[in-house]
Amino acid sequence: MKNLQAGMSLKSTAALNGSFFEHATILLVEHNEEGSIGFVTNKPLEKSLHELIEFNHSKPFPLMDGGPVDREHLFVLHKRPDLIEGGKQIPNGLYLGGHMEQVIKAINTKGANQEEIQLFIGYCGWDLGELEAEVEEGSWIISQ
Repeated sequence: MKNLQAGMSLKSTAALNGSFFEHATILLVEHNEEGSIGFVTNKPLEKSLHELIEFNHSKPFPLMDGGPVDREHLFVLHKRPDLIEGGKQIPNGLYLGGHMEQVIKAINTKGANQEEIQLFIGYCGWDLGELEAEVEEGSWIISQ
């Protein structure tokens, strides 16, 4: 089996139908000796950034349903290290995290778009070996 690593995408199979992960595409952002972290990249939320109380001063900007874990926080993936400091570089020219004030400023005044910034409510997490076992049992297909 291909080794999992940050930057890979996984697509759910019919084995996950009826669960949160039905028809989900996951982008892995971390895969190490502690486990794996990723975001569902194909499930928009019905809510926009400006509808969240702490960001009601922001322009409307779509939010994604990143996963079932830690749904009280906002997470960011971006391609703009020139505008947003503090992000951790992951493969494919993406950065995880960064200074949220700069994220909001990039959205509101720099014209950064959904191609450059994605905002997620929640994330997906697996303990060491869990995701590999799910791939082996046929719940996920590695698509990249």
